Order: sequence, then C-alpha cells, then structure tokens
Amino acid sequence: MARVLFTSCPAYGHVLPLLPLLRAAERAGHDVRLATGPDLVGPLAAWGIDAHPVGPTWAESWSAHEAVWADQGMPDGQRMMDGVVVLFGTPALARLVDLSVMAHDWRPDLLVHEVLEMAGPLLGRRLGVPSVVRGFGPMFPFYAELIGPAGAAIGEPGLWAHVSAEQALDICPPSLEPTGPQPWPQAVPLRPSAGEAGPLPPAVATALGDGRPLAYFTLGTVKNVDTADLTIGLEALASYDGIVVATTGRPLRPHEVGPVPANAVLTQFVPQTTLLERADLLVSHSGSGTMLGGLVHGVPQVALPRGTDQPQNAALLARAGAGVVVDPEDYAVSTIRAAVARVNGDPAYRAAAMRVRDEIAAMPDADTVWADLGA
Repeated sequence: MARVLFTSCPAYGHVLPLLPLLRAAERAGHDVRLATGPDLVGPLAAWGIDAHPVGPTWAESWSAHEAVWADQGMPDGQRMMDGVVVLFGTPALARLVDLSVMAHDWRPDLLVHEVLEMAGPLLGRRLGVPSVVRGFGPMFPFYAELIGPAGAAIGEPGLWAHVSAEQALDICPPSLEPTGPQPWPQAVPLRPSAGEAGPLPPAVATALGDGRPLAYFTLGTVKNVDTADLTIGLEALASYDGIVVATTGRPLRPHEVGPVPANAVLTQFVPQTTLLERADLLVSHSGSGTMLGGLVHGVPQVALPRGTDQPQNAALLARAGAGVVVDPEDYAVSTIRAAVARVNGDPAYRAAAMRVRDEIAAMPDADTVWADLGA
C-alpha cells in the first residue's frame, strides 16, 4: 500500500477531473488523500474523499486576481501574468506550507497534481518524491508561458523545468488536441470523465419525467458572476422545444434572476454525468470539464466562452464540428437562440459529437492508467 497525495487549487473545474484517478488509486488499495482549499473540503468529504484543507480559499485567490485586473493602467499582458501569479503562484506557496506540515507525519510516496497546481511539484521536489501532472482539459502550449514565469515570480525559477519533466496524463481526445508544440510530448492518454453520478435534485427529476428533449445550460462556477448573463441565456432558451435545466453554480435569490421561463428548471448544482447521459443539447461556458463531459456522452454544444481557457476550448470544439461558438461580444438573446437552432437543426453536429465520444471511449480508463503508473 502506497501513500498517494492528490493536490489541486480549490476550483471545481480543477479538482473534479482528478477524481477518476483518485478513485482508481482507492480501488487499488492505497492510502489516498486530496489536499485543496478549505472551501472545497466539505463537498469532497460528502463524497467520501479524505480531503484536507491547505492554503487559501478560491474566493480569496480570485479576489486578488480581480484586483490585478482592475488596474486599468497596466498593460493587458502584464495584468494577465500578474493575475496568474496571484491566482496560482502565491496561493501555492501557502498550500506548500500546509502540505509540508502534513508530510511531516504522513509522507506521501507519490504526488498527483493538476496542471496549474504548483504546490504539488514543489513538495515533490522538496521530499524527493515522484509527482505526476494531470491535465484538466486540453494541454495547451501556453502552459510553459504561464508556469515558468509564475514560478520565477514566487522564487522558484526551476519550476517549469521540473514540471515539464514529470509524467503527464492527458485527458484530451485526439480531435480536440491543440496545435503547436506539446508541453508534455510523452503524455499518456487518460479517458476523461463527465463526473461522479448522483441523484438529481427533486425538481429536476420531476421535470425530466415526461421524456421531452433536454438542454443543459450552465455558465460554470468561476466566470458566472454577472447574473444578467444567466438571464439572457434563459430567455434565449425559452423557445427551446423541451426542458431546460440551468445551474447557477452559486446561491441566487429568485429576484436576482427574474422570471424563469416555463420550460426551465433552475438549480445551483447537478451531478453533471447524470444529466448529460440523457441530454440532447449542452449550452455552456465551455469550461474544460463541462465541454469534455458533454462529449463523453456525445452531446452537441453551443459554447458561450466567458474567459480563462474557455475561448480556446470553444475553438477546439468548433474545429471538431461538435458545436457552435457565440463569442463574448456577441452574447445576446438573438445570437444564442440562433446558435441553438443551428445545432438542433443540423444532425452533423451530433454526428461529430458522437465521433468524439467514440474517441474518448477508446482512451485508457483510470484503472488501466493507474496500474501502468506502477504505484
């Protein structure tokens, strides 16, 4: 039995893609822990995961990131880099302090970290313990341009050299692989997951009982702070000939959203895979986990990218023919409605999504990849 430590920054889109491999390690009989921000420990513990709080919350890190972007006098390139440092670099140093305390009494034999979590590889280097880097979406060439300078900014100039030499696991199917130099040319493919199954909220389960077509609408959990975006999306989907299940990703009072269309059900969260396995359409921010989760089930998509890596994800989705993109500057009821009609009216989008689904099904699953890691 080995001690295996998974580490992640405390964002759902970074933590949740780690879970299939974590579950594989558990099934293999290892002593497994997951370390992330204190805000996600409760939800993870509710899923039976041995989760430990390290470093700041996502809200604290995101607040620092927003403060950087509020400085209009700084060039955009500098704001982007400084934003990466305060979102992923500085918090990693705080996580490293807490991880080092943990490792004093529980020394891991193997570390697995998501691609933008910098505390994991720093701890591995300090302990002389092997570490594995796992993508949470496409492995973009720009990771080298982010991790290297961010490491230098926090006093770790050799961070990229260390991370780029790690064993890498790539969950991106062939049709969505980015162009350009691969940051980890020897990355091992790992089948992505749509998430862990679970019961649907009662209102959602009731709404789905009549078997009508289903559209899943979400703007994720990070770039979702403008409630007007949610309201516009709901209005655009009011003409959808079926049920619309929309998630807010955060608590909202009814008056903040306004009237909800008769064909829509609004809830904070759903177990995505339970919904996507019967969805006919996915309308989303094109976050990595949501986009790939939809493709796991062959669901055609309308991408509404809001920021971070979402525009790049959306472009890859469109390149594969599995969806249509509505750019941020075009975000409006009419354009979203037209994109939905286009995807619903052309079977080529579903056919492309099904082709990507088959590519994903052919990738090695988490148990196979875990066995090959030799832990």
